[in-house]
Amino acid sequence: MSVQAIAWSAAGAVRILDQRALPEAEIMRDLESAEAVADAIRTMQVRGAPLIGIAAAMGLVAGTRDGRGSPRAAFLDRLAPLVALLGAARPTAVNLRWALERMQRVAEATPGDGTALWERLHAEASAIWEEDRAMCRRIGEHGLGLLTNGANVLTHCNTGALATGGIGTALAPIYLAHEQGRKVHVYVDETRPLLQGSRLTTWELMHAGIACTLITDGAAATLMRQAKVDMVLVGADRICANGDFANKIGTYGLAVLARHHGVPFYCAAPWSTVDATLAEGELIPIEQRASGEVTVLAGRAIAPDGTNALNPAFDVTPARYVTGFITDRGVVQPPFSA
Repeated sequence: MSVQAIAWSAAGAVRILDQRALPEAEIMRDLESAEAVADAIRTMQVRGAPLIGIAAAMGLVAGTRDGRGSPRAAFLDRLAPLVALLGAARPTAVNLRWALERMQRVAEATPGDGTALWERLHAEASAIWEEDRAMCRRIGEHGLGLLTNGANVLTHCNTGALATGGIGTALAPIYLAHEQGRKVHVYVDETRPLLQGSRLTTWELMHAGIACTLITDGAAATLMRQAKVDMVLVGADRICANGDFANKIGTYGLAVLARHHGVPFYCAAPWSTVDATLAEGELIPIEQRASGEVTVLAGRAIAPDGTNALNPAFDVTPARYVTGFITDRGVVQPPFSA
């Protein structure tokens, strides 16, 4: 996979591919502070549940770099508000909280002064990134057996290298099938209102040489009725103990359509996306984003001034609609525990 959404810069900053600019331009940005990383997460320069967890962990490293050499207590005092800042950037994806809590636990358990703590945090953030690469690969391996040669897969939003530290979640089996020479074709939902499907997923798949066709979100039902979809494969931002899960708005509608038309519907995510502390989907906080994302497209108004627009970033799909969950631990069924 030649696409890399995040890295350390030579100077130790957090280097990101600014996803707002795709597909027109590939712009790399070096983020020097936790505040800059939080802004990048909030404004979706960096997006995708696994990737924002990695970015937040790396953001803590950037944000505490000037604390090297400080007393231990001062370093930890600096760390706590940065954890809160980054954690508030986006509320729905559990990977963000998971990564930040892991980094904070590591810091609190590490002996020594600010230099020792910072070096340990740097190593832990790098480990989270490398673990995500490995988890993506395992998700792909577990999902590979579900893809027949010549399969037509429908996907939603972006769940590939641009959303993770590796080859993706729901796109991972597709990448591995392509790697093995199997024929796989992907129908890509455009994913309104921010068009992560058309802007990001098609860019990724075409970059990799994988056959894909872009569709409007409303075309999915007709394709299923015409028996042109063999499987729906989506990602997740949070999975509850009972298997209800939150994903990009529009996922629930696809699940209902898939059930009606007898199309297998799979959710792919790393185990870190499971939030066993939440019993069911009604408890998931759903991020509400600005109405301008709906009423403006590419800087041009597509609705009258003053239009009131509802813009939930995610919806919740009940577990009963899910054929199976493809995780780094295998293809599994709820209930889930930590």
